[in-house]
Amino acid sequence: MAVALREAGLVWHPRSGDRFQLDEPEFEADVFTVSEMTIEPREYPTGRILAFNGTTEWALDSVALEDALWLPHEHQLRELLRGAFRGLRRLPDTHEVEIVLGGERLAFEHPEPADAYALALLEMLRRLA
Repeated sequence: MAVALREAGLVWHPRSGDRFQLDEPEFEADVFTVSEMTIEPREYPTGRILAFNGTTEWALDSVALEDALWLPHEHQLRELLRGAFRGLRRLPDTHEVEIVLGGERLAFEHPEPADAYALALLEMLRRLA
């Protein structure tokens, strides 16, 4: 879902508490969290980076933002839906997110609520493109 959201044009502005993965196969199982104490976004004339502070066990000093894959939290996805969001319902085996786009009511189901939100956001981004 995170890759699809990025490819659909979702732009990440890192904040403390955000989770991300490095877009490299050898880091596939590793999830990092932005924190002013350990990983912080820094702005330079050459671009934005994620700086790893005090991580002695890593040989990483920083990574370019475009090499990181944002893993948005459920509440962040809901915020991105803004006024289109109508509700989240728990169904027997899944979660359903309902949105309204252009007067049309749409529902998106997934066992994970964050992924149901992501499906709804993908549709919204697709229609805005």
